[in-house]
Amino acid sequence: MPSLRVLGHAFRAWRRNRTWAKHEPETPYLADLLSGSPTCLHVGASDGRHSYVMTQVAPKARIYAFEPSAFAYEVLRTCVAWHRIGRQVTPIHAAVADKPGELLLVTPKKSSGRMGRAYAYVAEVRPQGPARPDLDDRGVEVQPTPVVTLDAFCQEHGIAKVDFIRMDIEGAELKALMGATGILDRDRPHVLLEIHPAMLAERFDASGDAVLDVFRDRGYRMFALDGDRLEERTTLVEGLPWKDYFFIHPTKAGRLPDGVFKARMAA
Repeated sequence: MPSLRVLGHAFRAWRRNRTWAKHEPETPYLADLLSGSPTCLHVGASDGRHSYVMTQVAPKARIYAFEPSAFAYEVLRTCVAWHRIGRQVTPIHAAVADKPGELLLVTPKKSSGRMGRAYAYVAEVRPQGPARPDLDDRGVEVQPTPVVTLDAFCQEHGIAKVDFIRMDIEGAELKALMGATGILDRDRPHVLLEIHPAMLAERFDASGDAVLDVFRDRGYRMFALDGDRLEERTTLVEGLPWKDYFFIHPTKAGRLPDGVFKARMAA
């Protein structure tokens, strides 16, 4: 039986999903990406908000939802059960990186005293000093978490094709993508990726440009929201601690549902 804290968090997430409240501005665009029976990887699934949306815009979708936090994983499992989407969504308690094993999940404590679960990230060692360069924290909670690579996970579970990847992992983007190059090369999936330039530089010895190079080298086109307008970009938006970006490969343009991405890719 889930704890009362888990049930409380799960109820708030379940209610938000049912009323389509507090969803990120990129969420409505999933309907312009997914149709038919896509196989989706939801990395950094948290309470499963994007997994839920995927099931609504593509009712035959198969979704594997990866969440490293033990607490958030229980919230995710509870939400999946309450939404009755267990046949579509498989929760996996693991972080995603460039090699399998185990890492530490670092969760900052906010100045309010609450745990900043949305700001948690993986690390090899416990941080000294501030947990993040973009947050005024009051200490951290550290827990070990299992780690998988997406390439190995798909091979081990017989997943022959991936259509879409949603990834929000607080600076570990490059590490996760390096463990998914086989999928990117084989399937050219659509990707919705939150990129964290400061975290990449300060905690992962990487950069936003290095993340973009993964897609540039494979011929992807990149899109991002500017207010309520979707624009094509070749660089990251400057001055933001993080932002979501869509990556679409030209070879997949013809299979897109009718909508903004199909129109933009044809231009």
